[in-house]
Amino acid sequence: MPRKRRLFDGAFKAKVALDAVRGLKTVSELAAFYKVHPTQITLWKKQLLEGAETVFEPGRRRRLRRMNRVRRSCTSKSAG
Repeated sequence: MPRKRRLFDGAFKAKVALDAVRGLKTVSELAAFYKVHPTQITLWKKQLLEGAETVFEPGRRRRLRRMNRVRRSCTSKSAG
């Protein structure tokens, strides 16, 4: 019987990637601790570092608010 694929939320990925960026433990040690493959940690770390510059882009907060309003309106319509 094949193993079921595990799905990780963004908070978990961010926590693992930040630990990898800090460099207090090796990727292998983090992989054993969090029970994920070392390659996956390396990919999450790369995504975090590549996306970090978008945090400081002008107008980001306005775009996030707009996206959240759209999400709330879509979920409220589908719930009713």
